Amino acid sequence: MCTMEDNPIVFMGSPFFAVPVLKALVQDFAVAGVVTQPDKPAGRGRELRPCPVKEAALELNLPVIQPERLRGNSSAFEQIKAWKPAVIVVAAYGKILRKDILDLPRFGCLNVHASLLPRWRGASPIQAAILHGDTQTGITIMKMEEGLDSGPLLSRFALDLSSTDTAETLEMRLAGAGAALLTETLPDYLKGIIEPVPQPSEGQTYAPLLKKEDGLLDFSQPVELLERQIRAYYPWPGCYIPLDNGILKIHKAYIEHDIHAVAGRKSIIDQRPAIGAKGGSLVFSQVQPAGKKPMEGKAFLMGYHKWLGGTL
Repeated sequence: MCTMEDNPIVFMGSPFFAVPVLKALVQDFAVAGVVTQPDKPAGRGRELRPCPVKEAALELNLPVIQPERLRGNSSAFEQIKAWKPAVIVVAAYGKILRKDILDLPRFGCLNVHASLLPRWRGASPIQAAILHGDTQTGITIMKMEEGLDSGPLLSRFALDLSSTDTAETLEMRLAGAGAALLTETLPDYLKGIIEPVPQPSEGQTYAPLLKKEDGLLDFSQPVELLERQIRAYYPWPGCYIPLDNGILKIHKAYIEHDIHAVAGRKSIIDQRPAIGAKGGSLVFSQVQPAGKKPMEGKAFLMGYHKWLGGTL
């Protein structure tokens, strides 16, 4: 195993997906420093909280910087340069790397991407795979260039999607797969055994950055799409419907097939709230009213007696 003692790594990442990758790297490689997103307000008190990668880096006693942006940030660039990286490893960092950083390490920058490129380039590949009903996804190790996830490929690993996968469960599986694939790929890449291969020109798709409003359910759509949307967007941005003057978050749902279902019409199925869509009804098995904790659909109906009053 290549210990990389004379070839330090700089790691860039932010969410949970990147944590197993970082932890795998420090087992066999010299990680000189970590670049991650700034602390962000969270919870009802809106207190600043570190992202998962910062927490992991501090536990591992690794130096951490948290620049607001990289473009035009000379201090961040100088710190990364001072770490003298032989390679920069990126896993869901959340910011675009400028050319001077891409060109800094002699072995370039490698990205651990949560899809089988060129399918689902972009910011939300895990959610896109579930939303579009893919039966397979995976991990790609890619050498980065200035284009969006367009660089040449080093290695790929495929795994099957389950009909019950949410973005949360799929991220957990892909995170472990990404960590394993990177540590298998990196030594051979550094030895010149693995050469980057250009991405195929066919099969390119794009997964855009998600927004909170993307979670609004549209019941003119097929019921199968809505069920996948709920799983794809759990836990973030989350799916919801309007309710009174607020919203009702929908965490879990299942399909009751009925070709006569009326789009947007509320009903009660299996003692749970349901709404018609194209091809059937969506039955809500777990919901969360505004200001309350998640609850079973049956419990929600016990406390909300106006459910059948109209359509969306």
